[in-house]
Amino acid sequence: MILAIIGVLAVAALAVVFSRGEPALLDESTPQGVVQRYSAAVIDGDEAAATAYLTETARTQCVDFERSSTENLRVTLVSTTERASSADVRVLMVVSNGSGPFGNSEYETEDVFDLVKTDGKWLIDSAPWQLRVCTNRGVKP
Repeated sequence: MILAIIGVLAVAALAVVFSRGEPALLDESTPQGVVQRYSAAVIDGDEAAATAYLTETARTQCVDFERSSTENLRVTLVSTTERASSADVRVLMVVSNGSGPFGNSEYETEDVFDLVKTDGKWLIDSAPWQLRVCTNRGVKP
């Protein structure tokens, strides 16, 4: 009897772990939904998809630089401040740097995405440098 209960609990625990998967997508019509999709596109290396979430200013007025790898980057929503035509989405970014002698080494920082509402759609006007996409490569200020 006890072994049967332990077996059921073990199966239930495994089901919970394996069913967690990807986080649910937030509504794309919200500032946090735009930031979520943009961040996922950048982390996946899909700059074309990421660029669709940027204002024209953000697309053309950036300085190209060597962005660090997003391979070990996690982005978590902290808060959203929404106004009529602008919004700030604060995120926590955690970078894992492999394992050290005392376990996994991580660095975390908070930063903000600035969004503006253009033609009824939220677009990113400014992104944290770790997630910045620059479409004007080779152009110097």
